[in-house]
Amino acid sequence: MALSNPSQLLLRNDDLLEANSPLLVNCPDPEFCRELQAINPDASISAYNVNFAEHRKLSKVANIHAHFSEYYQRETKHDLIILYFPKSKHEFQYLLNMLAPVLHKDGLVLVVGDNKGGVKSSQKLASNITQAYQKLDSARHCSLFSFTFQDDIPAFNIKSWVESFTIESGGKSLTICHLPGVFSRGELDKGTALLLNNLPHDIKGKVLDFGCGAGVIGAVIKKRFKHTEIDMLDVNAMAIASARLTLDANNLSGNVFASDGLSNVSGKYQYVVSNPPFHQGIKTHYTTTETFLTDVRRFMTVNGQLTIVANSFLKYAPILKQHFSKYELIANAQGFSIHYCK
Repeated sequence: MALSNPSQLLLRNDDLLEANSPLLVNCPDPEFCRELQAINPDASISAYNVNFAEHRKLSKVANIHAHFSEYYQRETKHDLIILYFPKSKHEFQYLLNMLAPVLHKDGLVLVVGDNKGGVKSSQKLASNITQAYQKLDSARHCSLFSFTFQDDIPAFNIKSWVESFTIESGGKSLTICHLPGVFSRGELDKGTALLLNNLPHDIKGKVLDFGCGAGVIGAVIKKRFKHTEIDMLDVNAMAIASARLTLDANNLSGNVFASDGLSNVSGKYQYVVSNPPFHQGIKTHYTTTETFLTDVRRFMTVNGQLTIVANSFLKYAPILKQHFSKYELIANAQGFSIHYCK
């Protein structure tokens, strides 16, 4: 498997990768883990990912201590942290504040990322808690930086990173909570708003919110339709934690779990509702959603119903018509389409 460009840039600076207890943060490449093991055969290597799909891949690498959660904590200090720049600048700041307590006082942090993904802004974003920030190298449209943390950084408190906003839907008011990096920060996005206005009129039984993000769709359904059992899934640990916070903030019950597509889904659902993702990083990816549309029928009851919202330019209708006996385009507004299947 080919290494990503950021990983290739790191390996051409392999003299910087020597460490006893390195931590990889959001590394997408299992092969880079193996390269790091070759450089440090006696090291204890850890990997922390907020993306469950990436976590699953890295956890299969022998002798890698893989972690998946919204919050990385460890008593043992790392002498090297290698951080792949995330797609959200706010998430980058969150990660830095979270990681500061786990870096050894003589340790080093390397930040690597695609130039178009915003890594060039990393020094400015980190200026309040870092020192000796310097650019080390650039190649393959990527840049590599290093720094250490300042002394006396305030203790990390995850609660201080939780933001919230209020929405109105179906005559019900709900508080939406989210951590950094979760889709549609601070407001209800147009696509989800259109979807909520075009839900089936009477929802009951088991409901799946696929790609739940901060939990808006699942929470609204549970609030409006009491006779429902809500399952919510996402590939992102920050989203999973946010959806749980949203349910708690509104005194609602629901099951929220991590899944790479439908990998961890079992059972059958009467309703599946989704604003499925199609962006990943700085590139556009459709594979996850197209696989979901193809396979989700296996997890639906005989009369199960699927309602999704998607950008109007996405050609999902032919896929849905192929796999469902009934298909209808029930709304088309503001660049979004609502697809309904049964």
